[in-house]
Amino acid sequence: MTLRLTRWGHSCVRLDDDRRHLLIDPGSFCALDDALDGAQAILVTHEHADHLAVDRVAEAVRGGIPLWGPAPAVALLREADAPQDLLHVVSGGDHVEAAGFSVRVLGEWHAVIHPDIPRIPNVAYLVEGVLHPGDAHVQPTDRPDVHLLPISGPWFTLTEAVDRARDVGARRIVPIHDGLLNERGLGLLHTLVGRLVRGSELVALATGESVELANQEVTS
Repeated sequence: MTLRLTRWGHSCVRLDDDRRHLLIDPGSFCALDDALDGAQAILVTHEHADHLAVDRVAEAVRGGIPLWGPAPAVALLREADAPQDLLHVVSGGDHVEAAGFSVRVLGEWHAVIHPDIPRIPNVAYLVEGVLHPGDAHVQPTDRPDVHLLPISGPWFTLTEAVDRARDVGARRIVPIHDGLLNERGLGLLHTLVGRLVRGSELVALATGESVELANQEVTS
């Protein structure tokens, strides 16, 4: 079966094949209805609204979709009346199965935004060779096939994005966390990351576009 990765805006992605459908970080900046349609399980990296649209996701969990995430994110969903038996707290070092996928949980903390802003828990997920770091720098022990690389945010610079991509050394980079950029900024950052991170292919996906992990074919 061919595995397909689809971006649904900002940091929200889906992994799909003929029978498995796994959603990661359905936040307020993404195309939520499309992202949630047919999802069998949800992974959340942290509690920020651009990664977790609490009310909409709680509704999806009430509809029977199980969810895994760090304790503060799960607590928000409990407060929104999501069923407790479908909510699962994870932390770095855990291994879980979600929507039929084997998932490694990595990391611990969100990147520093400012010393005056307390850090929050942030986990990363490694699924079928795809690394979703949330808003943190995570260094897996083995080289991922795809690094979902944040390229914009109030907590880091282009230098940090390039250095993180070089550290991870994935075969392909799919830029994420770009919901605050206009088209000019997006184009510039894609060009610079593609030029500066040698040895990794940059695959830029617009909302609703997919890449087949077996053959790299981009589809709309």
